[in-house]
Amino acid sequence: MGNSRAYPVFRTTDKPAAFAQAVRLCALLARRDDEVYLTADLLTVADVRQMAAALPGTKVCVKVRTDPSGGSVWADLDLTTAADSELQPRLPLHIGEFYPARSADQRFLTALGEGTASVQWSGSWPEDPDADQHGSAKYDGVQVVFHGDQAQADRWTEHHTVFVHVSNRGDLPRARKLAAHTGGEVLGEAQLGW
Repeated sequence: MGNSRAYPVFRTTDKPAAFAQAVRLCALLARRDDEVYLTADLLTVADVRQMAAALPGTKVCVKVRTDPSGGSVWADLDLTTAADSELQPRLPLHIGEFYPARSADQRFLTALGEGTASVQWSGSWPEDPDADQHGSAKYDGVQVVFHGDQAQADRWTEHHTVFVHVSNRGDLPRARKLAAHTGGEVLGEAQLGW
C-alpha cells in the first residue's frame, strides 16, 4: 500500500536535456512498461492544437479546471475535432492518459507549451544483491516534470525536474546509485510519488 517515493536527481531549464536525462535513467530499468503516463496543462488553443497534432486521432478525457465553483469538471472532448470556440472558454485544459511508450513520448515533448506537464515511465529497477535491494513493479520508475519541481506537479516553475521513483519506504541509497549512473545526484528530500 502507499505511494512511491520520488527523489529529484536532475534539474534544468532545457526541456530536451531533461527529457534526455530521463531516457538515460529509463535505460537502467530492468523491466519497463509498454505504456507511459502523460499529463499536460494546455494553456492556449495553440497548445491544444499542437498536442492534437502530436497524438493524432487520440480522444482524451480533458479535465476542465474552470468550473465556477472552483472545482473540476470533466469534459469528453476530441482535441482533433473540437472547434476553437469550444476550447477557448474551457482553458486551461488538463490531459492525463496512458500512451504506447515508444510512439508518444518524443512527440509529446515537441508539442509541449508552457504549462506544467510530465512523462512517467513505470517499470522495476534491477536487483542489487550487494545492498539487498529488490525492484518493485508497483513503485519503480522515472518521471520528468516540465515546469515543475514537485513529483505531484502542483505548481509552475521555470525549470524541469527528473525524478527516480523507489519503494514506498524510500530508498535513498538506490536513488543515489541511479543518479550517479547518469552523472547526477539526489537534489533533495524524497517526495510523494505515484
